This record gives sequence, C-alpha cells and structure tokens, in this order.
Amino acid sequence: MTDPTVTDPTASDPTERLLTNARVVLADRVIERGWVAIARGRVVAVGDGAAPEKGDDLGGDLLLPGLVELHTDHIEAHYVPRPKVYWNPAAAVVSYDGQIATSGITTVLDSLRVWREESAEAVDGQATTLAAAISTARDAGLLRIDHLLHLRCEVPMPDVVDEARSLVDRPDVRLISLMDHTPGQRQFRDEEKLRIYYRGKAGGLTDAELDVMFARRIALQAAHAGDNYRALVDLARARDVPLASHDDTTLDHVAEAVRDGIAIAEFPTTMEAAMALHAAGVRVMMGAPNLVRGGSHSGNVATADLAAAGVLDILSSDYVPSSLLGAALLLPELVPGLDLATAVRTASKTPAEAVGLTDRGEIAPGKRADLIQVRWVDGIAAVRRVWSAGRRVA
Repeated sequence: MTDPTVTDPTASDPTERLLTNARVVLADRVIERGWVAIARGRVVAVGDGAAPEKGDDLGGDLLLPGLVELHTDHIEAHYVPRPKVYWNPAAAVVSYDGQIATSGITTVLDSLRVWREESAEAVDGQATTLAAAISTARDAGLLRIDHLLHLRCEVPMPDVVDEARSLVDRPDVRLISLMDHTPGQRQFRDEEKLRIYYRGKAGGLTDAELDVMFARRIALQAAHAGDNYRALVDLARARDVPLASHDDTTLDHVAEAVRDGIAIAEFPTTMEAAMALHAAGVRVMMGAPNLVRGGSHSGNVATADLAAAGVLDILSSDYVPSSLLGAALLLPELVPGLDLATAVRTASKTPAEAVGLTDRGEIAPGKRADLIQVRWVDGIAAVRRVWSAGRRVA
C-alpha cells in the first residue's frame, strides 16, 4: 500500500538530470570521478569516469545519498524559540523543514515528546499540535523533504500511554522510543549533570526547586513506569511500529531491550551496553554532536569510541541538524580503517532500513533520487545542492 505521507517520485519534477564530475559515495565504495543519471524521481544509472554526455558538472564535489534522520527534537526550537514564546506551529514547521533540508537531510523522523509534566521544559505535551502542523504544511505543499514521526514516550508519565495511543494510528508514525529520564539512572546516573542541564535549559531553577522536581519524577517512576512500559511495548507491537530503547546503561537494560524486540538503541551510555546491544542485533544509534564535539555533554561514552570498537550503526543529529553530515564525513578521519562509504551508511542506508524505508538511503539504480552535493574543506561541510526524489529543494 502506498504511504500517503511520503512523496511519490512519479509526481516529482519529471525533468531528467545528469550529474557529472563528482566523488560519488555508494553504499559500498566511492567512485572518485563519476556520474549519476536521474529520471522520474529515481536514480536510473551510475557510472565511473566521464559521463556519456554533457550534464551538470559538480566540480569534483561529493555526491552523497540524502541523509536520513531518526531522532531530532529540533522542531521544538522553532515552535518555542524562547521560553513561553509560541510561534505559529505550521510556520515553525516550514522554518524547521528549511533548516533540515539545507543540512543535507532528505528524510526526517520528527521526534515529538508524548507526555505532559509540570516542569521547566519549554515544550511540554505538544505532540498533537506539532503533528497536526506537520500535516497542514505537508498538505499545503510547503515542505521540501519527507517528514515522518517518532513518538518519544517518557514511560513514568501518567498520561503517556493515552497520548501515544491517540497518535499511533497516523500513517506517518514510524518509530516509538521508550525513555526514562528519572534522576540517578541511565543518561543521568550523575544527578549533578541533570541539575546542570536544567539550570541552563530552564533559566536558573534553584536547587530547592530541582529537589522538588526530582522527588516528583522518582515518585512517578515508582508509580507508573512498569505498567506504562509494558503497555507501550504492546501498543507498538499491535501496530507493527519499530521500537527504540533510550540511554541503555547496564546489561539488565540490554536484556530488557532484547526481550522486548527493540530495533534501535538510542544513545547507550556505556561501552558495555553498546557492545552487548550490537552483538544481539540491536542497531546502536549515537549522537553526531557527541562526535563533532569530541565527547558526550553528559559524561557518557564517546561516539568515536563506539565507532572504533565497531559497534556504531546509526548517527543522529539530535539537537544540531548540521552535525549529522559533519559527523559522517569526520568519522573516517577519526577512526582508522573506517572508510567513507561505511561512515555515510550510518547516516543514510542503515537508518532508512531500520524503520522500513528500503527505497532510499543509497545511490543505486531504482532508488529514490535523494541526493546532496557537498563540499568538504578543513573539517567543514558545506551543502551546495539538495534533491528530494529528483526535485531540487535547496
């Protein structure tokens, strides 16, 4: 069945294109000087050397598959640009879409937080509003790239199951993540790191105020997390939506993920957990900002270390859209023996396959013509042009 939320390549610009004189990054190798032919929104041919006829000369730039982003909540920064300042939600989506496209991402799973809490968070329980705004912008033809949904479910929150249930039957839902940010465990085993996070994000909560927040979260976890976790797993299974775990830290977390058929492990915090997850066939996702910055802002395991250990499967831009491309191109320079094609797969083919999008994520005949022209100079990636299903969008 055709997914109505995904661009139909046959409806894209039918103009045939021949992109020449490029370093073409395929899924398994790099053509140092090659060409790609596009027609009806698909790649129809890929060649090595001089093109068969005159085309659009890319001047030796990289030609990569459009990137596939599975976890970014950056849409919230456009909807609430300052604390308590709410933008028109559809206009926020269009602005966000432009930033995502010009970062080289042609398919994005917009990560919407599916819970409500009396807290310092700027966006709280706005998944329904933002999901509707994405549909409005899509239906009006205002979006450049494909937008799908990732429901970020904070399992200790009392209403999270009802809210997830209200959204899960949308045709654009492609991933559900099971998160638990209770102080003292997973990402924030070091409670002081969480205090630093909220002091910065919330504009200066006092320690006394944080004490109240943390006590409330601990109580909510004790009261609701177990039942909500099982209900969300059952909901995802019933709808055949892939599941992601979040911030796995211990081997007990790994065992739980494997037991429940988790497909993707988002941001494991320790080498031990990441290696066990990867060995069990769970795809390990890590933050691109972690790699670009040289380490985790929370003091957890470094993305580069997991790549060097051979257990990094997927990169995510998380909170900085441009970091996805930069990290993919930086990986071969940081990890001996890791080639460019393998690095680019972590931001294209592998994430696409992880959520069932087998028509994209690589440059190959028959695949969608989601392509990006990139100039890489001294560790800086500049996106020159972007095509989504063969249509120039940036």
